[in-house]
Amino acid sequence: MNPLRWSYRASFFVGFLICAALLGFALYAQYVWGMDPCPLCIFQRIGFIVMGIFFLLGALHSPSGAGRWFYTGFVLLGALFGLAVAGRHLWIQSLPPDQLPSCGPGLSYLLDAFPLSKMLKIVFTGSGECAKIQPILGLPMPFWTVLWYILLSVWAIRATLQRAPQRLRL
Repeated sequence: MNPLRWSYRASFFVGFLICAALLGFALYAQYVWGMDPCPLCIFQRIGFIVMGIFFLLGALHSPSGAGRWFYTGFVLLGALFGLAVAGRHLWIQSLPPDQLPSCGPGLSYLLDAFPLSKMLKIVFTGSGECAKIQPILGLPMPFWTVLWYILLSVWAIRATLQRAPQRLRL
């Protein structure tokens, strides 16, 4: 069965399953491989969670016509958020060692100690733990998330633009 001919509902359900698998892999890497996530990694997970929720809602509702763009728009917003965070993360990882920010407190402490705007500023400034490169198949984790955000965005747009199959009229 050709995945490019799948219905909107099937395509969006597969998008949800991919997001769930990526989040499952992140948890596996955290708890089995000991790759503790930095605050930027956690925000990248939030991007996949947003995408997964709207993939699932789109699959369950399966609207027709312009209604499809509602769900696709939110999938793309999750992807854009994730791309921005992952891009910042890759930039921090590319800094020379003498320009790296010092390690900061964990995300749970930041949420408790600061208002949301200050907490976001501290997180996006980055910390030394965000600069640690932990490669998977030779590439850093934020690179893989960028790749998946792009692939899932294209997948959602393709599913939205695909016309419904024509039904035979007797």
